[in-house]
Amino acid sequence: MKTTLAALFLVCLATPAFADNSPIGFQNTTLPDAHGNRPLQMVVWYPAKTAKAPELIRDDAVFHGALAVPDAPPASGRHPLVVISHGNGGNWGNQVWLASALAHQGYIVAAVNHPGTTSKDRSPEAAAQLWQRPKDLSRAIDAVLAQPKQFGAVENRRIAVIGHSLGGWTVLEAAGARFDPAQFAKDCTAHPQLVACTAYRQMNPDNAKVAADLSDKRVSAVVSLDLGLSRGMTDASLAALPVPALILAAGVTEPQLPAELESADLARRLPKASTQYVQISDATHFSFMAICKPGGEALIEESSPGDGMICRDGEGARPREVIQQQVVALISEFLAQPAGK
Repeated sequence: MKTTLAALFLVCLATPAFADNSPIGFQNTTLPDAHGNRPLQMVVWYPAKTAKAPELIRDDAVFHGALAVPDAPPASGRHPLVVISHGNGGNWGNQVWLASALAHQGYIVAAVNHPGTTSKDRSPEAAAQLWQRPKDLSRAIDAVLAQPKQFGAVENRRIAVIGHSLGGWTVLEAAGARFDPAQFAKDCTAHPQLVACTAYRQMNPDNAKVAADLSDKRVSAVVSLDLGLSRGMTDASLAALPVPALILAAGVTEPQLPAELESADLARRLPKASTQYVQISDATHFSFMAICKPGGEALIEESSPGDGMICRDGEGARPREVIQQQVVALISEFLAQPAGK
């Protein structure tokens, strides 16, 4: 019965009647780099003005996609902008469920593939440029603002950033957090089991560049989805974070990424008046990723043994699509608040 209900829920999400009431467009583009070293793949979901039938976007043998009309003309008026950052080894497709849901609510939603830390590009040289991740988000903001006839006009002072895992670190940096590599290295001697410690050593970025101010003053709100690497952020920068923050954490215990040492610890150091913290008890770190199809886990295991775990949720957990429905509701409520609240 649970499987049947889950399948029915997915069908309802993809029903043309829902899309017809609030049609959304989709575009896939590449942002050039003036120096030719870091071109960015960027996708944008946006409110559209079209009567065309939507198509499934980023739907494959492993993951469910979402409906949109490719290259549709944007709707009139101004819309808030959201930019999404994926986790280490992920890609823009990981949060199609969130991007499409927010676009249906009237948001323009952009997402990029971060070179070096995406499944599409695992170059060690690019991965070492960790400080470029927040700058990737700024480039996406620049590109959307510059093309209102292509994606729609952006509402003044309504630019939010949302990130999962390493993407959570990325968006906090873009919002004004500062990273102290020395503090982080010291903390990793006390908590060597944390996956963030291992990942940082593997990336081996330039500490001075990671410690720089990577903020974008246009960001007006930030959402973190079970982030890592937060323990290197300074108390002073977090206490002074100038924008409201929603911190969502996976409640299923994970020794390498425990909520108590990452998301909960981060929330305690942020301004109480402008911070919301929610721990979703039956969510895992991967509950914030796209929904796997039946047989998807086996396909992943064939090509990348051990990685099939991204399709699994906690034992006895609600279906992933139901958890994601809760996440969309929490984010929607948070982003709907007036700026500065």
